[in-house]
Amino acid sequence: MDTNTFHPRTDYTALHAGVEAVREQIGKVIVGQHQMVDLLIAGLLTQGHVLIEGVPGVAKTLTAKLLAQCVDANFSRIQFTPDLMPADVLGTSVFNPQTREFEYKKGPVFSNLVLIDEINRAPAKTQSALFEVMEERQITNDGITYSLDRPFMVIATQNPIEQEGTYRLPEAQLDRFLFKIEVKYPDLQEEVAVLQSIHQFNGTTDLIHVIEKVLTATQIIEFQQLVRQVRVDDKLLHYIASIIHETRMNASLYLGASPRASIAVMNCAKAIAAMRNRDFVIPEDVVEMVPHVLRHRIMLTPEKEMEGIRTDDVIAQIIKMVEIPR
Repeated sequence: MDTNTFHPRTDYTALHAGVEAVREQIGKVIVGQHQMVDLLIAGLLTQGHVLIEGVPGVAKTLTAKLLAQCVDANFSRIQFTPDLMPADVLGTSVFNPQTREFEYKKGPVFSNLVLIDEINRAPAKTQSALFEVMEERQITNDGITYSLDRPFMVIATQNPIEQEGTYRLPEAQLDRFLFKIEVKYPDLQEEVAVLQSIHQFNGTTDLIHVIEKVLTATQIIEFQQLVRQVRVDDKLLHYIASIIHETRMNASLYLGASPRASIAVMNCAKAIAAMRNRDFVIPEDVVEMVPHVLRHRIMLTPEKEMEGIRTDDVIAQIIKMVEIPR
């Protein structure tokens, strides 16, 4: 056997067990929404940020809080409002009369898991303050750079229906989100199960206390390293690049996806493979991840928007157009 081509199998048993433990804990409170939970975990394992979009009352914020509760790490929540300033998020320099010097007081973004609720309610000035921290995991204040502790993940929520008092997220900021998860209404059986669950807990909606911490920050960092070791065949890398390239050539799209999208698809496919206890990516992993990675990175032409075509429809067409490697 050629030892230069032999790759020993990486053991993903511990990672798989950790993922199952998180699913189990969140499942104590959340009924259904398995896809949202898996995508949040995948985002955590790939050091990515996640945007959750859905109407009020579908457990967007609750699910993010439950994920944070499962992890023994620092958690902060920032409620975005129209009067929120960048300093309220990043921190600011405060004069210390004793030392006669300015001291940097860190803002709530200095945490491991940061929940930004209703992110589209803050103006562009405040949203732009997140550019550096989301991409480079650091804050620059008065010429001094402060690195954030690992792991670091931003989970943001927004309401797609209400328009009054909201601001559209800049494209540069959207591109920094690994996923955009669209949360749908539960079906009838799931909604019945929600009522039964609330009734079982005597009507209380404060269910955070039933969640146990099953992962440490150190374990997450180790799992992130394992995800990076998942193997991806060159044919699959070409397949991913072909899908992204097709978004730039498609007549229905005004804006295609950037190379950052290619990297995101590859990393997410690695995470899903590891979560399923595999050390290699298969085409189905890529196909499953593409819609969640692309839906917020591409823009329809005005004509297609007027026709009522959705970005997910175009993504599905592109996936069908590009030949799957075997």
